[in-house]
Amino acid sequence: MPASSAREDAIDKIRRLPLQVEELVSGLSPQELTAKPLAGEWTVAQNVHHLADSHINSYVRCKLMATEDNPTLKPYDEGAWALLTDGSSDDLSDSIALLKALHARWVVFWENLPEDAWQRTGQHPESGPVTLARQLELYVQHGEAHLDQIRRTLAASKK
Repeated sequence: MPASSAREDAIDKIRRLPLQVEELVSGLSPQELTAKPLAGEWTVAQNVHHLADSHINSYVRCKLMATEDNPTLKPYDEGAWALLTDGSSDDLSDSIALLKALHARWVVFWENLPEDAWQRTGQHPESGPVTLARQLELYVQHGEAHLDQIRRTLAASKK
């Protein structure tokens, strides 16, 4: 990822994601949050909780990559996490609050990362080496993909 404008745009997307999520789910009923109108897709609630879980993991991975030499980045079973009560509940307040606080910290991390640190790596057992620059790209894409999945789920629920 080139420095400056593309990177600043990506960091801004990280900054805005929690509010975008909150706007999408604000005012939805428990039934709308837990409806499963699309086969093989998560509910709106599971998507929101997953964003918090996944982005916590990524934040920790980023901190490890910034402070250790090529650390191993632990995978986790996101599908199993989505089935736990805290990953499927219709109460999104804690996950949204967590996303807001986490993304505020993550933005500070990204905005203050020295130029020579962007190419620091971590080793993911399932997907191989990843740089901090790539990690930022991946999690911007990840957030956008889940916003899209939430929108598609909501649209399918209205049919």
